[in-house]
Amino acid sequence: MSDQAEHPATEPTTGETYGFVVVSNRLPVDHTVDENGDVKWEHSPGGLVTALEPVMRVNDGAWIGWAGKPDLEFEPFENDGINVVPVPLSAEEVERYYEGFSNDTLWPLYHDVISAPTYHRVWWESYVKVNRRFAQRAAEVAEQGGVVWVQDYQLQLVPQYLRELRPDLTIGFFNHIPFPPLGIFSQLPWREAILTGLLGADVIGFQRADDASNFSRSVRHLLGYATTRPYIDVPVDDESAPLERRGKKVRRVLAKQFPISIDSAGYEALSRRPDIQARAREIREGLGNPKTVILGVDRLDYTKGIRHRMKAFGELLHDGRLDVEDATLVQVASPSRERVAAYMELRDEIELTVGRINGDFATMSHTAISYHHHGYPREEMVALYLAADIMLVTALRDGMNLVAKEYVAVRHDNDGVLILSEFAGAADELRSALLINPHDIGGLKNTIMRAIEMPKRDRVTRMRALRRRVLDNDVAAWSAKFLEALADVRPGHRVAAPPKGTEVASNDAASTDGSASSEPAA
Repeated sequence: MSDQAEHPATEPTTGETYGFVVVSNRLPVDHTVDENGDVKWEHSPGGLVTALEPVMRVNDGAWIGWAGKPDLEFEPFENDGINVVPVPLSAEEVERYYEGFSNDTLWPLYHDVISAPTYHRVWWESYVKVNRRFAQRAAEVAEQGGVVWVQDYQLQLVPQYLRELRPDLTIGFFNHIPFPPLGIFSQLPWREAILTGLLGADVIGFQRADDASNFSRSVRHLLGYATTRPYIDVPVDDESAPLERRGKKVRRVLAKQFPISIDSAGYEALSRRPDIQARAREIREGLGNPKTVILGVDRLDYTKGIRHRMKAFGELLHDGRLDVEDATLVQVASPSRERVAAYMELRDEIELTVGRINGDFATMSHTAISYHHHGYPREEMVALYLAADIMLVTALRDGMNLVAKEYVAVRHDNDGVLILSEFAGAADELRSALLINPHDIGGLKNTIMRAIEMPKRDRVTRMRALRRRVLDNDVAAWSAKFLEALADVRPGHRVAAPPKGTEVASNDAASTDGSASSEPAA
């Protein structure tokens, strides 16, 4: 990390500036070109977009990010109430900063090394370079004394760089994915730089209390800073202090959990539409009207435990505890990072497993696993949630997993069973779900059978408790709590939170499972 002398403080530019700025890897819009060659901007799928759009509209804020394609440069513009400010990336930067360091180093490391991380110095150098560019852009468009909210693991160095450039700003950071234990995080060659980068923020938010604790412990052991949970004392240079007092001044950083949520009222409203309810009936008919429809919705990622649920389901069919005429597993696995080798191998393995199970157990009228390697519009996902008797979330490690909350929000009939991995952040809140250890295949099989055989009275009792939690703690409550924490820690420009129940634009729910858990769709 370079010192202040190399990167002097930056003043807001003479162009448009904003009191509230969101910085994330991806913009909330996708660049497309129609058949006539005209450029169009469409809403990006993803939990992060779903979560932050209402806050942006209320505050007339700016969103800084990459447009999703290499070497694409354009001027800032307004799109559906959001001011879009681009940060271009070259093809080499996409390969090294994004596909490389972000998704082949940090992602597996932060998800308990389920897949082995790769460490390359050139990837790290690109990560540093791109993070500086994002920080510089934020420094240019944030108004004096404004609030900047940085999002997720791709931009962990931005808070410090931005503080160097604009010490007048209030800076927040939210980590949508897990933060690993010290023993795992210590493997990262650039561990101190990452911690220092994050500590440039005034408030650092995590999905779970365990994540915040892991971060504080890493800071204490690797940097030697004092921590009094939930605060961390960051030493600040004070050139004006007497020599014996230099290094004694501290800046207090708040690091705690702020579990993210969804637009629960919007999802419930969709589920009450007659056309979507009719579509749910059509889905069941298309599956052959089995007694039980089990649903999994994920990005195709090795952290989601898709192989584990398919193994359990296949064994239930093999054991004779389930009959293919009575139960169907629907698996939506939206494409993800298809140029990364681990993801290509995972897709091949999943599709071979689907083919084998269907070959062994399907009949002329019933398929064991209905597999879909693509995303769906939000309305279709709501219909799928309504059609499913059981929602199966078997994440091996997940920051939150918003699909679990979406399923609950949709079930206004107070029916349906949520089977939820204890390793997903949502398990901290949704205690009335059937919690499972996805590594325990025998236990997972028994829990699936328990869900199938559960009396309706028990299903209703559990779902009512789940729905109370999800409806009360929606995305508006999440953003309001984080913004209140920013205002309390460093009083100044106060950002307005959207009113409760604010509806957001339609998005691809198949990409939001953790994407807020994890990231914008990529």
